[in-house]
Amino acid sequence: MTNKQNEVSKAEVQSTKMNRMPVPGSNDTEFSAEEAAEVFEQNQSVERSARDLKKFE
Repeated sequence: MTNKQNEVSKAEVQSTKMNRMPVPGSNDTEFSAEEAAEVFEQNQSVERSARDLKKFE
């Protein structure tokens, strides 16, 4: 006869960090050239805006 109070439920077992399936790409540290170009363009845009604001000061 088992003691039900000492057993964990299926939901408790599945929700522990060690029992979760890995998410594809979550540990991926690589990035594409397109992503790099987007970040570069955004950075250039921010720098231009900052320079334009300084002109009016």
